[in-house]
Amino acid sequence: MFAPVSYSIQQQQLWLSSDRCIYWEEERALILADLHFGKTGHFRKHGIPVPQAVYKKDLQRLIHQLQHFQPKKLIVVGDLFHSRENKELELFRKWRHDLGHIDIQLIRGNHDILHDQWYAQSGITVTENILALNNLFGFVHDPEETDLEQYNDHYFFTGHLHPGIRISGQGKQSLSFPCFYFTQTHCILPAFSEFTGLAMVNPAKGENVFAIVANKVMQLH
Repeated sequence: MFAPVSYSIQQQQLWLSSDRCIYWEEERALILADLHFGKTGHFRKHGIPVPQAVYKKDLQRLIHQLQHFQPKKLIVVGDLFHSRENKELELFRKWRHDLGHIDIQLIRGNHDILHDQWYAQSGITVTENILALNNLFGFVHDPEETDLEQYNDHYFFTGHLHPGIRISGQGKQSLSFPCFYFTQTHCILPAFSEFTGLAMVNPAKGENVFAIVANKVMQLH
């Protein structure tokens, strides 16, 4: 893993990781979105042969980030899980048992449809709609579905979109990469899961985009 990239908002120090997450230094919190754990098992259940190794790789990447940053808190901005309970979520619960000292806060996303009891038994605190912390940052899965007017003084982190940026090479060739997309009011986080598509963003003047290319975070705007 390449060294994380420094970025500051609201006088807070953030570190952008090439593993598609952000470490918030002052709060000792790891921020990420759209892990979609259990998605490969969901596909296999419906006859689509997606190997479980995809899920295990994502889980190992998360473990690596926790070992590197040593956070006290994990803030998941929606879609921690993909669908109903399956064998992959039981693997997650075993992993969670080994890391019980980490506070996991989930802002419910559209795919987070497990029973409340399952989250409670797994040591996950679930917040509906908006989580606001320290009068600085807010966290919401899909801002289009939520009224944010009363939080004008907060900078928001969002998920749901799975942002990507297209980089053109010589001739007419171009490739698309996941990215961190910082606007004046919010940051759209890349999907942590590598088993997702991308929605291309078109940054305006004054907005910042950091692409994740070959395991390295690169500022493009």
